[in-house]
Amino acid sequence: MTDTAFLLNGTPVRITGGSPTRTLLEYLREDQSLCGTKEGCNEGDCGACTVMVTDANGPKALNACILFLPQLQGCAVRTVEGISGPNGELHPVQAEMIAHHGSQCGFCTPGFIASMAVAHTQNRTDHDTTLAGNLCRCTGYAPIIRAAIAAESTPVPDWMQTDNVILSAQISSERFGEADSLPGVFRPTNSDDLADWYQQNPDATLIAGATDVGLWVTKQLRDLGPIAFLNAITDLQQIEHSPGHLHIGAGVTITQLREALLPHHPSFAELLRRYASEQVRNAATIGGNIANGSPIGDGPPALIALGATLHLRKGDEIRTIPLESFFIEYRKQDRHPGEFVAGLTIPSTAPNLRCYKLTKRFDQDISAVLGCFNISTENGQITQARIAFGGMAGIPKRATHVENAILNKPFTLETLQAALPEFGKDFQPLTDMRASSAYRLTTAQNLLIRYFHDLNGTKTNVLEVSL
Repeated sequence: MTDTAFLLNGTPVRITGGSPTRTLLEYLREDQSLCGTKEGCNEGDCGACTVMVTDANGPKALNACILFLPQLQGCAVRTVEGISGPNGELHPVQAEMIAHHGSQCGFCTPGFIASMAVAHTQNRTDHDTTLAGNLCRCTGYAPIIRAAIAAESTPVPDWMQTDNVILSAQISSERFGEADSLPGVFRPTNSDDLADWYQQNPDATLIAGATDVGLWVTKQLRDLGPIAFLNAITDLQQIEHSPGHLHIGAGVTITQLREALLPHHPSFAELLRRYASEQVRNAATIGGNIANGSPIGDGPPALIALGATLHLRKGDEIRTIPLESFFIEYRKQDRHPGEFVAGLTIPSTAPNLRCYKLTKRFDQDISAVLGCFNISTENGQITQARIAFGGMAGIPKRATHVENAILNKPFTLETLQAALPEFGKDFQPLTDMRASSAYRLTTAQNLLIRYFHDLNGTKTNVLEVSL
């Protein structure tokens, strides 16, 4: 592996050799003695390891525990030690956390500070969202939120505005490529190079955000074999608008996708706000979410309901298929050796699309049931129906029996109620720690009724309903 160069708390560092799957958290604590960044869950859930990472797109909060060092090439990293000033000056969020008693045991505090500092730099005030990925079990969130609010009007400190030097000669522009000294590690800068390399290494592990692959290393201690890091492939990170459609590159992060979808598919965008946490959304890609093939991934049901088409690439060949046909059975997809997810295309409008996520916690929880509905009508008659679920089968799946039962019938409550028994033909859900089979089947039926009321103007979101 060639050197990895980045800024660490304003100082250029270079890492030569070593394992390509060594995490930033390990490096900070073991090599730099920067122990403010904590290891909690070591899987990207608790936020104790949160750091501030700045690249050409600006600052973002990321989980250091599942962030591999090669992903940091050309970036700037700030830990809690670098968020305070060079002479010990407190950042406004640190000062307000003290003033508002936002810390008790203190274990989670450095992660909160990192998340709050990123939000402060971005002038964000949606603190419930930006802090949903930081867990506190003793202080309680009220004083932490009060501290974040109190810091809103304070200016960004000068030392927090110096990381733009990552675009200067202080950081090497050297890229990973064929000159890598460690066999089996590749960091392409375009999809053509990836396609050539992956054809020759079809058993390799492709790493984009590492929000899932990171756990293979930290929890399962797996040897990943040949690796390609994809985060420098800018041509896979584009969202292109054409008449009636959006083409979304596989390397688009969930954060970027949510922002792009807000004016087109607001319900889908709201669903993505509840996709894991801010830190995970900043790293995870929509291509990874699809290629992972999880039956409880949040993206595929909404995309299937939209009628998305998937673009797969092997060498110079592009294969386009309906997204719904990509998922064959549990953890098995229609993807040939050496073929990778390149992107997808969705309609730019679908005014009747609604997405409903049911979980035990509102934020940062895996779906027990995720239902997405996209029903079109003409003169009161149902002319098209696309209904897709996650958490109801071994793959994200359409409710085809339900769809057929309501097609060409009036869009009425009676029509939908009559179709409810058809869910039992479409799904035989499992019972697990998240929900029972009976719960899943019943709530799936209820979501169809909720969809009817939603489209008819009744408030159905728990954040909107009031007594």
